[in-house]
Formats: sequence, structure tokens, C-alpha cells
Amino acid sequence: MLNEVERWLATRSWSASDRPLHRIMAAKRSTGRTVSVVLPALNEEETVGDIVAVIRHDLMQQVPLVDEIVVVDSGSTDRTSEVAEAAGARVVHRDDILPRIPAVPGKGEVLWRSLLVTSGDIVCFIDADLKEFSSDFVAGIVGPLLTDPEVDLVKGMYDRPLGGAAGQGGRVTELMARPLLNMHWPQLAGFVQPLGGEYAARRSLLEQLPFPVGYGVELGMLVDALHLVGLNALAQVDVGVRKHRHQDGQALGRMSAAIYRTAQLRLARGHMIRPALTQFERGRDGFEPRTYSVDTEERPPMVEIAEYAQRKVA
Repeated sequence: MLNEVERWLATRSWSASDRPLHRIMAAKRSTGRTVSVVLPALNEEETVGDIVAVIRHDLMQQVPLVDEIVVVDSGSTDRTSEVAEAAGARVVHRDDILPRIPAVPGKGEVLWRSLLVTSGDIVCFIDADLKEFSSDFVAGIVGPLLTDPEVDLVKGMYDRPLGGAAGQGGRVTELMARPLLNMHWPQLAGFVQPLGGEYAARRSLLEQLPFPVGYGVELGMLVDALHLVGLNALAQVDVGVRKHRHQDGQALGRMSAAIYRTAQLRLARGHMIRPALTQFERGRDGFEPRTYSVDTEERPPMVEIAEYAQRKVA
């Protein structure tokens, strides 16, 4: 490991308990910074309501750390929107945001569009499929951004159990993302959960970053932030254990392909001859090929969007 990374781990890796809530609130009052929490959601009626309710109770009613909770629904066919709204979130539908640019499927697309419908100086992203959710996820990763002006982006780090086995979740992280980062961006080798969906950043940084529309958004954001603001502006906070719904192997394969493509674009900005992934499923006549497009489209930095610029002027 690079000496720079060892120093970073000693100075930019914390536990949520390192910043008690009263200290975070004192920093919020003194800086006047506002905080938005965004939950990207697609068919998450079983979990989204509990997450919103915990954040509202702990971080809006008990203490005013969070100024708004926005659930961006990316086309749910279940009761995700109704459940989220009943729990106290403001629900916005992906296709209603910036309608002049047709939306495409993908988590990154939703996160990018969320910048247009939130107002916080700090934006905190939380996945909507978390189980046994704790508000420490939000307070822990928002805390450094309020208490340390040199920090621009904070990732959550946590244990990810799989089938009762501790630390066995995060298969795409271990098999794809971590090797890529260690080989090509060794300054980022200290991140425990580089693909984790729980992180917060200053709006002033997020609005300058391009957003891969799909699964590559977390890796792309981390790499681009490193180049834009440097390693010392990045941090991570231990928030405990993350329990969520796990995907099957083929879905993870498609996720890995998108992440590899995101890395490839950042390494060379070159042209990929065949941005697709073929997988196999057994059918009546043997193994049948299924080919999927690898989501390589990226949205430009939000500061380049006219509607966003107009909103900031207003």
C-alpha cells in the first residue's frame, strides 16, 4: 500500500462515534449548511418507508440535522411512492425531472437528476433497500462535511453479511472494483466500500462531476472526485453493518461489466468495439445466450445544464 494511503487511512477514516450528534449539530448551526437526503428507489415498498421514518424521527424531529428527504422513484410498479410519502418523504418521479432530456434506466441517472430537485449544500445518498436501518448512516457520513471544511466527499464503510456469513457481501467490490482501483488508482485503495450506495458530498463537488447513468456511478464518482479535489478531500466513516437485498450472479455480472466499462472510459476515454455482455441460461435446448447492453452513457456535470444554472440564479 502506498505511504500516502496509509497516512490517509490514519487521518481520513473515522467511526461514526468519533463525532457525537451534539458536535455535528453545533457545526451545522455555526456553518449554516443545509442537508438533503436522497433515496433512489425502484420497487422498494418493503423497506423505503422504514428508512424515511427513522431519518425523520431521529434527524428531523429529535434534532434538525436533515432539512429535506427526497425519494426519487425511477419507475416503480409497486407502492414505493405511496409508502415513502406516507412516511414523510417528498416523492419525485424521475421522468418529471428535466423532461426535455429523456430519462434512461439506471441508478446514476436518478442520482444525477436528484440535484435538480434538492436544495441542500450537502447531499447524502442512501439506498432504499436497507434493512434494520440506523440513522447513524446519515449522521456518520454527513458529520465530517459539517465539521471539517477540507472534506468534500464521505463514503460509508460497513460489514456486509451474506447468508449469515460476516463480510461475504460486496462480491462485485472484491472481484471487480477493488482490483481495478488497486491497479489503476492506487490512491483509492484505502476505501473499504468503494461501491457502497451510502455517501455524502458537497453540492459544489457533485455539480462538477459527470454521472455514469448505471451501476458505474459510484466508481466513476470516486475516481473523478480524486482527480478534481485530491485524496485529502475524500474520507470514509464506519457506520456498522449494512443489510440489504442481494442480487443473483448474473445480475452481478452485468453490474461488473458496467463498472469495468466506467473504469475503461476513465483510463483511456477510448472507443469500446463491443459494449455488451453475453451471459448464458439453460433452456429447453441447452444453454441459450442472453446479450445485454453495458450502460456506458454518462450525464454531463450538472453545472452545464441550463435549467440548473437558472435555478441557482433564481
